[in-house]
Amino acid sequence: MKVGIIGANGYGGVELIRLLQNHPFAEIELLVSHSTSGTNIKELYPHLLSILEMDLAQVNVGQIAESVDVVFFSTPPGVSLDLLPQLSEKGVLCIDLSGDHRLIDSEVYSQWYQKEPASANILNQTVYGLSELNKEKIKGSNLIANPGCYPTATLLGILPVIKEDWVTSNSIIIDGKTGVSGAGRKNSLATHFSEVNENVKAYKLGTHQHIPEIEQLIESFSGNTENITFSAHLVPMTRGIMCTIYADLKEPVTSETVTALYQSFYENHPFVRVRETGDLPKTKEVYGSNYCDIGIHSDERTNRLTIVSVIDNLVKGAAGQAVQNMNLLFGWDETTGLTSAPIYP
Repeated sequence: MKVGIIGANGYGGVELIRLLQNHPFAEIELLVSHSTSGTNIKELYPHLLSILEMDLAQVNVGQIAESVDVVFFSTPPGVSLDLLPQLSEKGVLCIDLSGDHRLIDSEVYSQWYQKEPASANILNQTVYGLSELNKEKIKGSNLIANPGCYPTATLLGILPVIKEDWVTSNSIIIDGKTGVSGAGRKNSLATHFSEVNENVKAYKLGTHQHIPEIEQLIESFSGNTENITFSAHLVPMTRGIMCTIYADLKEPVTSETVTALYQSFYENHPFVRVRETGDLPKTKEVYGSNYCDIGIHSDERTNRLTIVSVIDNLVKGAAGQAVQNMNLLFGWDETTGLTSAPIYP
């Protein structure tokens, strides 16, 4: 299949390039970037020298539609709203890594993203691309909304006990920590080395755009409309997300019992690795990979469950999950091109 990447000049775009270069059934045909069009990708990323040397093209819907079978939108919110419907009408399969098509309720999107929402027609056709939970729907779709990085780690961490009704939904608290690459490549004071190094910072408390995305999926599993507490923190590392999730148990249950539930729930999902009781994952143990590692602790003293979920924000939280969704779309094994072990140390 011939692949195009819109927003190929960003970290998510270049991660897609890294993964697709090793994919046996996909060929990168077109790299698109509005801000750096005319520049060769190797000039922006010299590590691609002799691996992929391709000029970045301007956005041209007709050219994209004629050139590729599937397109990835590795763009900021707002970009795919206009382009995705045009490309979809021309028969191009679209996988959107931005947040433009994740929220079902257009009013909620407008409230949290401060932008005009996608049309109801497009939203009705779009499948939320959390690969482990929507596999069958993804296979039959032309439009995929790739989940956000924090929601991927959080939802994979919490949904098994939500589905089994073991926890109180309105008690959920998520403590999220991310590396600096999650903010993208554009220079800003917030991601300046001197500001980030030897520093940990909370940000967007109560206003993070991933909050309604997490709540939307919890509601779809529990049937209850609940507000969760989510706090995001920037930590001085390049890659990685750790979400430590707390929830009150409805009935006392041991760590071993919860771990067994998770191992059964994800038995047929190769990219979710549930640790044995007492073994809590670290971000470095999934670095550069499409794995989500999960550790469980049930505190019998407080009757509270703690779940630790870690991913690489650029892979399972973005480009890797997007390729996993592409595999499902075309009927390939979902692990195709994604089986590399994490980079360690």
